[in-house]
Amino acid sequence: MLHKRISTFIAFCALALGALPIFAQAEPVTITWFVGLGTGTNEQQIEAQNQVVADFNAAHPEINLVVNIGANFETSRDTFSTLVAAGTPPDIVGPVGVGGSNAFSDQWADLQPLVDASGYDLTAYDSALVDLYRTSDGQLLGIPFAVFPSMTYYNADLFDEAGLAYPPATFDTPYVMPDGSEVPWNYETVAEIAKMLTVDENGNDATSADFDPSKTVQFGMNFQWAQYRLMLTQLQPEALYDGTSITIPDSWKTGSKWIQDAIWTSHFMPSTAYDGSELLNSGNAFSSGNIAMAIAPLWYTCCMDATVNTNVGVVPQGLDGEYHVATDADTFRLTKGSQHPEEAFVVLSYLLNEAVPTLTGVYGAFPARPEYQQTFIDGKLEQFASATDLATVPAASLAYNNPNEKHHEANFPNWQKGADRLQAFSTLLFGETGADVDVDAELAAVEADLNSIIKE
Repeated sequence: MLHKRISTFIAFCALALGALPIFAQAEPVTITWFVGLGTGTNEQQIEAQNQVVADFNAAHPEINLVVNIGANFETSRDTFSTLVAAGTPPDIVGPVGVGGSNAFSDQWADLQPLVDASGYDLTAYDSALVDLYRTSDGQLLGIPFAVFPSMTYYNADLFDEAGLAYPPATFDTPYVMPDGSEVPWNYETVAEIAKMLTVDENGNDATSADFDPSKTVQFGMNFQWAQYRLMLTQLQPEALYDGTSITIPDSWKTGSKWIQDAIWTSHFMPSTAYDGSELLNSGNAFSSGNIAMAIAPLWYTCCMDATVNTNVGVVPQGLDGEYHVATDADTFRLTKGSQHPEEAFVVLSYLLNEAVPTLTGVYGAFPARPEYQQTFIDGKLEQFASATDLATVPAASLAYNNPNEKHHEANFPNWQKGADRLQAFSTLLFGETGADVDVDAELAAVEADLNSIIKE
């Protein structure tokens, strides 16, 4: 009987102790990933993102990753604003571009302490890409994920027809002119050969006194689908905002006059009217086959016509004689309001590494990490057999990426309204009265307006 009572007591104690918190399994920390301020909301992307969540949770039982996907960009902005205002922000946001993140620039956490504490290896990336996210005061507001460096796309058939050498596919390689002389691959050279590649309906090129610009059937170049600040950054990247005011740099005045000459005097770049015409494919000008060169980011491969004999070269040297590559970039951001930044950084590290093959495929993105780039390149080479130099030009271009404060979407207060004001100047320059624009006077007005805009 005593033995029976002792056995019962032991069983009771075991049951009781098993119920105590000290022996309980710890609840996993929930981390929320918010998608919608950039790409990520179509059906294929949602499926891939859900798979990433499932794979992460299976490998990390101590963290419960939950994804919240917005319906569209505008709705997502409102949703994110509401979550922040309620004190319940998501832990991770992305993918989101530099410009897309500017509206919430005060919400992003500095990752440098988390990088230091975890020993995260930033040397996996080109240092120029890391600098895209490093602020002047040393904060690291992102880590590279998807990158789209600018390149020179060219129509090889049009170059062959004109008897011109192709744009160089490697940096620091000169361009060979028709007379055999070697010259720097810069915007002066681009202008010279672009005139030879601009032709009217009578077969006269833009170097001829008989050339009729009102009857142009082929143009030398354009900046395909570029916002104006990106065009200027291609010509010469500059810091626009010093923390208190905005100054339009002299190089941007020079660059704007170069563009004005290209459209209205040398006639090798299409105006707005030409760009929207049937001749130039109603907006997708390079894919019309009637543009010899287009300077644009890597994402333009989304929309190239595979029947055009296209290859790529490196961007020209800027006005200062140095190479500057304007790079569009998407990544994931950690919010300052995250209640679990260490666990959120574990998720971020996963998104930036193990999840890359799954996500960049559906995002149509070139991975920042070199070990994942070949799959993207192989897919593009299969799609565009003539574009053989896609095998090397994108990766080589990353070392020349513009840093944070000189990026074409570098933040300043009231950024979107300021970007719209710059774009209004572009509309004027490319419009029907663009030849008459006083560039210095108009840019002085832009500068004054921008300084009013940042104070609103």
